[in-house]
Parts: sequence; structure tokens; C-alpha cells
Amino acid sequence: MRILPLLCALLLLVLQGAAGKTLSWGSPQDCERRGGFCSHGSCPPGIGRVGLCSEHEFCCRSRWYP
Repeated sequence: MRILPLLCALLLLVLQGAAGKTLSWGSPQDCERRGGFCSHGSCPPGIGRVGLCSEHEFCCRSRWYP
């Protein structure tokens, strides 16, 4: 029974981490406002995905963008 609180805490951390991994849905204008650009299929190497522009386009942004 001592392990039950630890398992609950671990589950909460996993759920919070999973929530942070979702990509936000927006428009190309939202992507540009966030300092990114829309790319069809995937982002170029060294560029991270920060959202979705459309069903087939990702919002990409340099990882070094402030």
C-alpha cells in the first residue's frame, strides 16, 4: 500500500507530460505569428514542429527562436 501514492504521482506526471506533447491546430497566419512557417509533410532537419497549419501541413519553427 505504500507504493500506491507513488504510482498516483507518477501517473500524474505522465499525463502532464503527454498533454504538453500535443500540437496545436491553427491557421498559416497563426503559425507565422508564432515565428514559424508551414511545411507540407514534415519539417526540415533541425527545425521543430510547433503546431499544425492544416491536415497535411505542420507549423515548423527553429529551436533557437526566442
